[in-house]
Amino acid sequence: MSKTIVITGASDGIGLAAARQLLREGHRVVMVGRSPHKTRAAAEELRTEHFTADFASLGDVRALAAKIAARHRRIDVLVNNAGAILGERTVTGDGFEESFQVNYLAHFLLTTLLMDPLLAGGASVIQTSSNAARLSSRVELDDLDNSRRYSPVRAYGNAKMELILFTQELHRRYHSRGLSAAAFHPGGAASGFARSSRSPVGTLFRSPVPGLFFQSPAKAAGQMLWLATSEPGRHWVSGGYYEKRRLRAVNVPPVASELWDRSAGLLGLAP
Repeated sequence: MSKTIVITGASDGIGLAAARQLLREGHRVVMVGRSPHKTRAAAEELRTEHFTADFASLGDVRALAAKIAARHRRIDVLVNNAGAILGERTVTGDGFEESFQVNYLAHFLLTTLLMDPLLAGGASVIQTSSNAARLSSRVELDDLDNSRRYSPVRAYGNAKMELILFTQELHRRYHSRGLSAAAFHPGGAASGFARSSRSPVGTLFRSPVPGLFFQSPAKAAGQMLWLATSEPGRHWVSGGYYEKRRLRAVNVPPVASELWDRSAGLLGLAP
């Protein structure tokens, strides 16, 4: 059955690879990217719908949600895939630490603003997380802006853990109304990810190493495709975190509900 699938971070890397494969399979794909030129070029090549939004601007995210909702009364899958490892600590024009906003808070906002079409579609919300959530995160509710002991890798890991917490809370609050959610680690991919990062990780991704040792974007997109096109409850467990298509236990801080409420408060949304 054909699905309407919205993918953020779809102009490059695993998002683009997934969009290409989903279109081949007959699904309707809505591509979202940050770069107007790259996103338009990719969408024209694939002959599919596209929007642009910079997740460092919450105004862009709100406008994006309004445009998508106006075009689609029903969404079957939302893939929150956009993300980046950044560099020195930077505050956005919205007043939030950039990694927290770009990798987590903007996705929280987009998802909640699209809740009506998501519920109408009995949708799956898929989060591109990372094993950095397990390896380098320390989420502190009184320091969501990473003002203490900041490092690019830790800020990125925190945001990816926050996506896992968001996944759990989406399941708890909305699964009874037909919504399912999952997070996953795609593995290393030889893509443009992190090449512009102002951190040592960026130096790594600008070297020949990813091309020699990492999987292709098409292969790395495999879990995203599996979660987006298979049946929750039958093929995967809603609320879970996956690595290599296997449910992976994560030492998650027990703050999912409070993180949701604080995120809503920061954005001026109803709890």
